[in-house]
Amino acid sequence: MTDMTSNFSLATGASANEATFQLSELFYSRTDRRGVIAAGNTVFQRVAGFDWDEMLGAPHKIIRHPDMPKGVFQLLWDNILAGRATGAYVKNRAKSGRYYWVFALVVPIEGGFISTRMKPSTPIFDTVQELYKDLLEAEARDRLSPSDSARILLERVRDLGFANYETFQSHALATEYAARNKALGRTGETLQRRFVEMGQAIMQVQVETSELTEAFKSIRTVPMNMRIIASRLENAGGPISAISVNYSQMLEEMSTWVDTFVDGDNCVFARIRDAILRGQFLSFAEALQCEMHRLFEDTDGDYPERIDIARESRELKALGQQFSREMTQSLEHVEAEAKRFARSVLDMKRYVTGLSSTRMMCKIESAALGDSGTALAGIVEQLDTCQTDIEKRLARIVELNSVIQSNTAMLRTLI
Repeated sequence: MTDMTSNFSLATGASANEATFQLSELFYSRTDRRGVIAAGNTVFQRVAGFDWDEMLGAPHKIIRHPDMPKGVFQLLWDNILAGRATGAYVKNRAKSGRYYWVFALVVPIEGGFISTRMKPSTPIFDTVQELYKDLLEAEARDRLSPSDSARILLERVRDLGFANYETFQSHALATEYAARNKALGRTGETLQRRFVEMGQAIMQVQVETSELTEAFKSIRTVPMNMRIIASRLENAGGPISAISVNYSQMLEEMSTWVDTFVDGDNCVFARIRDAILRGQFLSFAEALQCEMHRLFEDTDGDYPERIDIARESRELKALGQQFSREMTQSLEHVEAEAKRFARSVLDMKRYVTGLSSTRMMCKIESAALGDSGTALAGIVEQLDTCQTDIEKRLARIVELNSVIQSNTAMLRTLI
């Protein structure tokens, strides 16, 4: 690796008012439960521009930038006070008045919190900057409370296609860390890559499932249309009526499947999605903490006596081990949910086979009716189109589930 690569920086083209730092650098700080700074690293001290005596013992909010919406900090504090490690994009202000952006991973520990931060560099960061700008304007315009602002932030995150903030932070942490590794010429860890592949697969399942649900909705009117045709062409209890009754029963079963598979926070899809993205978040959180630990181990920085480097190193090592244990537990959860997911997809395949039989019976009746069966032929054509789409989507979901299962098997050998 050349010196130019190792010193890769995003400073080029930066605003004159931006406090720049290298992409390879990480910020570190430890606070007590009230957010008072107990320790930090030299990157944090240098970029923030405060002397150590000014920084240690001061509230962390001394670097808060007025461009940051209150709702972001409300959400962050709600999560970490509940004991949950949380990631967020944060714009900070140096002592000089200059600004700098970070993606911060804040983790609760005994007696306080640890924050490890890296330089963001991906397209989602650009999107977040616009989101924060709009939210800040809404706070001023509508005099929003921090809680109301946090609620709107969660709504905007869902508008971006993320089911919840946990899904968003997992994607953001993985995307930022992977992009940083690539820019620095580093090879990503196999473990993290496996979780990313599963994360990409499950998000594509969401797309396929959404399209499958739409295709399913388009045939919901078929039984009613068949009953109307039957009333014109045959006596009560005729073959078309029988087909419509059978079809209606299948649609009811498929409706139940859709409800349990894609609707609600506890549906089959949501459970496996959350399990995978939780594991992804933990794997990248471990990587970030371990890198920060190595930096402390190798440090030759000038630290005041008030900062015990050995202690900070131990804290980071312990966090990395904690994330590793939680990741192993998460993988067990993924494996269990993958089996449940596969069983649910198998159920849907059986329903699709039933649809195929109904479509064949409709074709037979349509042919027997000759010119009188034109309307029924139209239904057959509709079923052909929709079933082809449903089968294609379902096949893709089966394929993606195979990707998830193969990666869980590989991860089991790595963890």
